[in-house]
Amino acid sequence: MKFAYKFSNLLGTVYRKGDLIFTPDGNSVISTVGNRITIFDLKNHKSNTLPVESRFNYNALDLSPNGCTLIAINEEGEAHMISLISQTIIHKYRFKRKVRVVKFSPDGKHFAVCKESNVFVFKAPGPFSGDYNSFIMERVFHGAYDETTCLDWSFDSKILAVGSKDMATKLYPLEKWANFRICSLGSHTDRIVSCFFEEGTYDITTISRNGQTCLWECSINPKDLVPLDKIPPKKKQKTDDDEGEDDIDTTKSLERTEEEVTNALKELEVSDESNNETNKLFYKRLARHYLGDEPRKDDKNAVLTSAAYHRKSKILVTGFSSGAFFIHELPDMNLIHSLSISEQKISSISINATGDWIALGCSGLGQLLVWEWQSETYVMKQQGHSNNMSSVAYSPDGQLLATGGMDGKVKLWNVYSGFCFVTFNEHTNAVSAITFSQSRKFVVSASLDGTIRAYDVIRYRNFKTFTSPRPVQFSCVAIDTSGEFVAAGGHDVFEIYLWSVKTGRLLEILAGHEGPVSSVSFTQIPTSSVLASVSWDKTLRVWDAIEKGSAHETIELTADGMCVEFKPDGLEVAVATLDGSISVFNVKTAEQVISIDGRNDLGSGLSDTDLVTAKQSLKAKSFNSLCYSADGECILAGGQSKNVCIYNVKEGLLLKKFEITQNRSLDAVDDFINRRKVTEFGNVALIEEREEREGGNVAIKLPGVKKGDMASRVFKPEVRVFSLRFSPTGQQWVAATTEGLMIYSLCTGLVFDPWNLQFGITPASVRDAINKGDHTNALMMSMKLNEANLIQEVIENIPVKDVELTISNLSEQYVERILLIIASALDNSRHLEYYLLWAQNLLTVHGPRIKPQKNLPALLALEKSLIRKNEQISKICDFNKYTLQYVITLGEIASKKTIISTEDEEMNIEDESDDEFVNNYDSDT
Repeated sequence: MKFAYKFSNLLGTVYRKGDLIFTPDGNSVISTVGNRITIFDLKNHKSNTLPVESRFNYNALDLSPNGCTLIAINEEGEAHMISLISQTIIHKYRFKRKVRVVKFSPDGKHFAVCKESNVFVFKAPGPFSGDYNSFIMERVFHGAYDETTCLDWSFDSKILAVGSKDMATKLYPLEKWANFRICSLGSHTDRIVSCFFEEGTYDITTISRNGQTCLWECSINPKDLVPLDKIPPKKKQKTDDDEGEDDIDTTKSLERTEEEVTNALKELEVSDESNNETNKLFYKRLARHYLGDEPRKDDKNAVLTSAAYHRKSKILVTGFSSGAFFIHELPDMNLIHSLSISEQKISSISINATGDWIALGCSGLGQLLVWEWQSETYVMKQQGHSNNMSSVAYSPDGQLLATGGMDGKVKLWNVYSGFCFVTFNEHTNAVSAITFSQSRKFVVSASLDGTIRAYDVIRYRNFKTFTSPRPVQFSCVAIDTSGEFVAAGGHDVFEIYLWSVKTGRLLEILAGHEGPVSSVSFTQIPTSSVLASVSWDKTLRVWDAIEKGSAHETIELTADGMCVEFKPDGLEVAVATLDGSISVFNVKTAEQVISIDGRNDLGSGLSDTDLVTAKQSLKAKSFNSLCYSADGECILAGGQSKNVCIYNVKEGLLLKKFEITQNRSLDAVDDFINRRKVTEFGNVALIEEREEREGGNVAIKLPGVKKGDMASRVFKPEVRVFSLRFSPTGQQWVAATTEGLMIYSLCTGLVFDPWNLQFGITPASVRDAINKGDHTNALMMSMKLNEANLIQEVIENIPVKDVELTISNLSEQYVERILLIIASALDNSRHLEYYLLWAQNLLTVHGPRIKPQKNLPALLALEKSLIRKNEQISKICDFNKYTLQYVITLGEIASKKTIISTEDEEMNIEDESDDEFVNNYDSDT
């Protein structure tokens, strides 16, 4: 088994906080998801999270006009310049303070950053600027009296407008101009939220938090700006020289008439007025509008939180704290559309290049919407769980993911696209466990509301609800391999309940545990109904649920049981206990096979408010989720820390450890408290607790609240791994964490990993074998080198007529690897029919010798690729079919119009001929 797993995508979190921006083509929207960045491709319906990670959450983003460079700044003021071509960080810069806004100039040569009351202008690296160094500071402006909140560039990148909390908007010239210095615009009674320049002019619109919108007109045109260096300096007056001869102006010596003198004085006055007034830049307020009056009819405390403006179409979009947004047309401020999307504030708004799509982000709900305002339809509507995910499950073919959250919702996700396509909200309390049936037709969830619900994946409905005779908070659920029985364990009632899926009737109540049942699991052997359960009573119990009912075998554990998982062959069962160890037992003999002490691998993960040492904190750590790999050789474990561990079951050794996050915006990421946070009075994080309360310094709890922020003024969620699952194909594994649903995929091209390599096997020898026509030998040698590009080259050079002969000459040990290669090629290659021929011949020739249990991951990977290709081709065919129907209908309508027009022309001609005949007859008579 290979372990070159790398982070590939983040699901379940679509927006946290900060800016939303569209790419220059307008087809993708870029969103901040904690300390990572996700790009949502709206045209191809796919999401991709960049392999870039920050130490804190990102809060400011902007993309260069060419779409190649992304600047992202986190909460602590650390800026990352990211190349979207290589998807890597190319430079870092520390501002050492929180940054509100960052924005590129329209020409792409500069970018401006708002920090505190200052504005910093940097040169942007690029091929046209001739400067490849990053963050070269060019100008600094100190005009604001309070913290800056927004900025905007003029269309020609010559003027910068900056709004601040001092209720004023300052305009700064990037270069020195003779007729323009720093200009300040007031007229507002609250902090400035946004300011926008118009297209082609220096007219500007300013918007404050109370909804006041001011439209300002500039006194000059952009071409009237005069550079300071083009004005000649004033000549110095000559000193009087008494000894020299006096210069006499002969023109002035002549006597002028009174009329000539008055004309000369008028010319001087006109020239002075033109120099002093027409060429000097100043602003005049044209209008003031109050946009906050309408949303305050429903919520008197509503304030404007975000705004966006499209210069070409003059469309203004404003979002309010009540969850409503309004679309106006400037300059008349005509209301085009209004909509309320939630009850939480709209944190960020962005408009794409064409002005058709509007992206809106709500940080309180973690919601991201893309709205097409002309057709009034959603282009994308995604929302993660409003609270932590508690469980996750893969579908048997590895294409779908099901998640259950503390918010009581069940969501289904497409692994390939990364989008949620259905949400079930029938549960009224937190979902504690979730699992797929082996047939992939339905998913079952357990909840603390006392119900087990089965959802139809095809029709998207809750078709069965299982309940117990008395109210029970269910903590775990499992389905047998046949999909006929569902078992669930209780948290407050220490029993296991068994139902029939077809009839919905309760078949058996398995009693025997003396503590909350924390986990149940069915064996994966199709002909067996063995059920394993662990509890806080320090026991593992193995039941034959169908045949023997309550008869069971009890195995004593060293500590409270947290999780139980069957090996894919059904012969062994692994149990995670509260003392941080993993124990593996033989199901038939009940003997312990091996024990793994994993507490030290978890890491201490000290919280900022912990009053104990790292050593004492480590004693409370344990694994709460286990999952076997597809081949059963390794086990994946995660729990109360940021680390996910992969162990070899046979040897009991740690093979690899993954750190799921480096986000210091979460708690318990570091193993030690930073000395900078420790003062002579103790930890800085504990300063909030100033007075001694009854019962000690504990967080104040709201009535009925057991989880979350506990009404604390400052809340940092602790990093945790709630659930883990290996993909049935063995190519991925997923973790439900505090950050979201993190997917790690196997990257085969990262390292050279040969297989049974022999002396003399090189790429050159493989190509020689291809040229000689020895296709079977060339294929086997390329597979021993295990280079993906070389294997693909060999396969595609084999003629179609020789495919069946080449496959029949392969030995059995190559079949599984070839199936995986074909499955991968079906996703990426355009030679669809050719690879389908390979898959058909492989299954035809070697099908009887393929072992289902051993080769199951390869078969599932092939099935996944075929289903995905079928869906893609079906969509294309449907699109073409409906397009052809549309074209044919248009042709029929056009032909009918032509027939009607020709008939009308013939009628007109007949009428004209009749009129001519009558006229001729009259003239003859």
